[in-house]
Amino acid sequence: MSLPRPVLVVDFGAQYAQLIARRVREARVYSEIVPHSMPVAEMLAKNPAAIILSGGPASVYEPGAPQVDDGLFKTGVPVFGICYGFQAMARALGGTVARTGSREYGGTPLRPRLLEPGVLLRDLPADLPVWMSHGDCVTEAPEGFAVTAESAGAPVAAFEDLAGRRAGVQFHPEVGHTAHGQEMLTRFLYEIAEIEPTWTPENIIDEQVARIREQVGDKEVICGLSGGVDSAVAAALVHRAVGDQLTCVFVDHGLLRAGEAEQVEKDYVAATGIKLKVVDAADRFLGALAGVTDPEQKRKIIGREFIRVFEAAAREIASHGDVEFLVQGTLYPDVVESGGGTGTANIKSHHNVGGLPEDLKFALVEPLRTLFKDEVRTLGLQLGLPEAMVWRHPFPGPGLAIRIIGAVDRERLDMLRRADFIARQELTAAGLDRDVWQFPVVLLADVRSVGVQGDGRSYGHPVVLRPVSSEDAMTADWSRLPYDVIARISTRITNEVAEVNRVVLDVTSKPPGTIEWE
Repeated sequence: MSLPRPVLVVDFGAQYAQLIARRVREARVYSEIVPHSMPVAEMLAKNPAAIILSGGPASVYEPGAPQVDDGLFKTGVPVFGICYGFQAMARALGGTVARTGSREYGGTPLRPRLLEPGVLLRDLPADLPVWMSHGDCVTEAPEGFAVTAESAGAPVAAFEDLAGRRAGVQFHPEVGHTAHGQEMLTRFLYEIAEIEPTWTPENIIDEQVARIREQVGDKEVICGLSGGVDSAVAAALVHRAVGDQLTCVFVDHGLLRAGEAEQVEKDYVAATGIKLKVVDAADRFLGALAGVTDPEQKRKIIGREFIRVFEAAAREIASHGDVEFLVQGTLYPDVVESGGGTGTANIKSHHNVGGLPEDLKFALVEPLRTLFKDEVRTLGLQLGLPEAMVWRHPFPGPGLAIRIIGAVDRERLDMLRRADFIARQELTAAGLDRDVWQFPVVLLADVRSVGVQGDGRSYGHPVVLRPVSSEDAMTADWSRLPYDVIARISTRITNEVAEVNRVVLDVTSKPPGTIEWE
């Protein structure tokens, strides 16, 4: 089995390249991101169904600014230019790009040419709100292109050459601020590039199952389950392919949130029928963490202990069978961020089981490495996983240990678990689970503040609420939750968690602040 012909998203350094690739996937078309430095011959070797040139921060006139090889336009492959890619495309084909002094940033009205709207803007409203971000602009379209829209700062804001199956826009159709943006992108894919929408959950599952069977054969496979959606879906896919050749290991380090260990041990196994080995290592982890306050030390200790516990479990499983493969929940953004998959991916440590000794080296099975997070969730639902697990917010590998500012012990973990459970319960009751990317609740264990509880003064701990909204965790903004929801969370925490007498809200974006406090 092989992947479909890809739509290549050529990354010119834009913060939106991954978003473009995801939007293409949402149109049920397979996409891959490639660097602008990739030669045209290498792009063609991937047999692309179309090529999209992304935006970028440079000016096409800057010395050393990335350019488009005009040979790309002689290949017959459909091309769509966006923002910088639109300008670079115009320039390579003989159009004119100029710095007029009229810049456009943010929401901008687009004026489609009513008599010549072309394919992308056909039947869309006049004064269409779009998202611009440019200083230079195209002032003259290349020969053979029809200008289909303009704006106050861009005399050529969109053009099309239907005979050559090429189009471009000055704005960003991939962002939510552009009205009908997904519709425009879909029209390019379906009508100009004439691509069939075959990238569906059913096809992805069938393709991966066939690939896993071909890779694994009759050998045994192990997988470390964390409780998160990535490892859960990866394991479910492998189980669909090879059944009881797979054994999962769940290391319960005692640092999960309320109900999460039970979710893995009972609900997940009931839904999948997967063989699961549970290792209760809470005492071991808490012993190793005793008195440690430095966040980096906590991470290293948890990583070290996890490897040791997983190694012992893997040895036990391997002693009873022919184990050659290890499943990992590597996602496509991990591959892209580590160099696009051209070499060995440098995946974030909590996404894999690295550091195993030489005599326990396994070949990797990575069934999710072509997928984005939203696609993984869709696959999880398709595979019948519990909804609570599929829609679980991202959670750090070191667990609650890095949400306790100070040393970690059972009492503090219990305190934080109760506060966290209340916050999650109220968020769910308000129907806001999927509006929030992540909702860390942080215990300031080394801080105490004076309060009044009952008839006397209290001297309790503060808890920090850190709800954030994000597309990919690279950047994030604090979530504007309704005040009544925050009030209910605060009131319940201070009423039900006796050791806490103050609840505060973190309103810092990322950057400058990270999502987690440690």
